[in-house]
Amino acid sequence: MQFNISLSKNYTMRKELNIHEWSRKEHFNFFSKFSEPFYGITAKIDCSTAYKKSKENGYSFFMYYLHKSLKAANSITAFKYRIEGDKVYEYDVINASPTINRSNGTFGFSYLDYHEDFNTFCDQAAPRIEEVKNSKSLMPALSGENVIHFSSLPWIDFTSLSHARHYDFPDSCPKISFGKMTTVDGIQNMPVSVHVHHGLADGLHVGQFFEKLQELMDFDD
Repeated sequence: MQFNISLSKNYTMRKELNIHEWSRKEHFNFFSKFSEPFYGITAKIDCSTAYKKSKENGYSFFMYYLHKSLKAANSITAFKYRIEGDKVYEYDVINASPTINRSNGTFGFSYLDYHEDFNTFCDQAAPRIEEVKNSKSLMPALSGENVIHFSSLPWIDFTSLSHARHYDFPDSCPKISFGKMTTVDGIQNMPVSVHVHHGLADGLHVGQFFEKLQELMDFDD
């Protein structure tokens, strides 16, 4: 497959796919015509080791599992595809656009750069998170197509989830949501919902994401 390599608006490297030679050509053409091309899957993640690790080291558990999720997504090519116009690009790095809760009960969207090193990720994210917490704005100052939309609902042990969608607005960014952590027989589980554009990713790829995320959450690094 031939690629055209270019820079995105926020200077991230990306490659344009030759759709005509892409193995997903028919899948992409079929699902891209849908008014709602996204589908979602919810699964439980065992977060016992990750929660213990974050508490022992004084980490924010939210930042810890957010980083693990980004790391998992960046390991799967299908999660790095984005549709722009009539073209499909593969980005070299995918960043995070999570919702940040405020003390007054509202939230704002943020933009956090992904760094493989957790401490670097947290250090770079801290001022942006504080900026959102101290702001009244809903939208982040910086964003881009190469993000995953993250949200956290720590009050709800959900079994499924849907998203508000503006169908006239072109969107191909995955959406990942985290629910309430519960403890049963000493095991701490958390529901995770993943929504992806079916023209870019199938159940196989979502399954790979969950498998990689669980592996990272179990790894006592």
